[in-house]
Amino acid sequence: MSVETTRLPSGLVVVTDEMPDLETASLGVWVNCGSRNERPDEHGVSHFLEHMAFKGTEQRSARQIAESIETVGGDLNAATGVEVTAYYARMLKADVPLALDVLADILSHPRFDPDEITRERNVIIQEIGALEDTPDDLVFDFLQATAYASQPLGHSILGTPESVRAIDAAKLRSYLARNYGSPTTVIAAAGAIKHDAIVEKVDHLFTDFGEAAPTFRPPATFTGGVHIESRDLEQAHIALALEGLPQRDSSLYSLQVFTNILGGGMSSRLFQEVREERGLCYSIYAFHAPYVDTGMFGLYAGTDAADAQELMRVIVGEMEATADGLTEVEVARAKAQMKSGLLMALESSGARAEQLARHMIIHGRVIPVDEIVSRVDSVTVDTAREAGRALMARSRPAVAVLGPGRLEGAAAIAESLALKAA
Repeated sequence: MSVETTRLPSGLVVVTDEMPDLETASLGVWVNCGSRNERPDEHGVSHFLEHMAFKGTEQRSARQIAESIETVGGDLNAATGVEVTAYYARMLKADVPLALDVLADILSHPRFDPDEITRERNVIIQEIGALEDTPDDLVFDFLQATAYASQPLGHSILGTPESVRAIDAAKLRSYLARNYGSPTTVIAAAGAIKHDAIVEKVDHLFTDFGEAAPTFRPPATFTGGVHIESRDLEQAHIALALEGLPQRDSSLYSLQVFTNILGGGMSSRLFQEVREERGLCYSIYAFHAPYVDTGMFGLYAGTDAADAQELMRVIVGEMEATADGLTEVEVARAKAQMKSGLLMALESSGARAEQLARHMIIHGRVIPVDEIVSRVDSVTVDTAREAGRALMARSRPAVAVLGPGRLEGAAAIAESLALKAA
């Protein structure tokens, strides 16, 4: 990796990684704010703002924004997260200046036309409705809300129909002015680019970008609890969470190894025991999502409602058995998966640009690949077991169950993990 970083006098960070063999480039603007930065009367405004960025500026209409990139064969998109919002593009190397110009325009000069706001409000409400029709996604919204009850971190990124209807141009402008600014923003690029050319263009185009800094990100508290919702579905969708680790925790890699051994792939314990040996489900997996000051370990499975209790008993048993008895062979396999996944991803300019931005926001520097690999290699059987034991002793579980029939029994079995904290 040929990473270069420049911090402009405004505080705006530009970080690049040139990949000279490519003919294309990926670049974007990553802002250190998301749904967690929303005030109580702003639920859904982060996501709404992301949509409105593409709906017209002082210089371009919504159609002109889309056509400006697609006419040259490029892609333009965005994503709102809990703590970070990203606006990014991929294009041929000759069109990098155009992409930067469009990104600067949509973030510095949005119009927030009332008619566009009305149309996009309806689009977002339709998006919320689509989520309601996708139970294997909806159950994760329930899980997040249960894990971090009555907190911005527990809110759906999309908002609710009621909160979205209350968002107007004034709220959009207030949120934008408060959270979007040079000191909170990273511009990252990878592929067929030159660092100095990117810096020069950014310095010229982002002069109207504000100097705001996030002021509203209250500490998160993992509450745990149970959410059960009966619906006429073919399957019961079950999600379980425990409080994990924050982004900078020294045990993060050990916990990730534990997570991969438990439910990280076809060779994982849960996949082998629950699906291959017992045939209790089609899909089952575990994950860990780290945040600034907390983290969420979770797992998901979809099963027949009649099998839900047996499935949950097996899951709880495998979690305990993995924490007590994971092996050297399993640790080696999990570490190999993590390292290969990292290196394979870095063959993509888009993945590189995203990693550059994420590292700058979280760590204030880009962590070299060799250093990441070294951290993975440092995980041992003992540290992975300890990470698993600490996970189950850290918090009361959060459980979300969505499906037909009575599912309280499965939730009660999941809650038995709370005994580990006693």
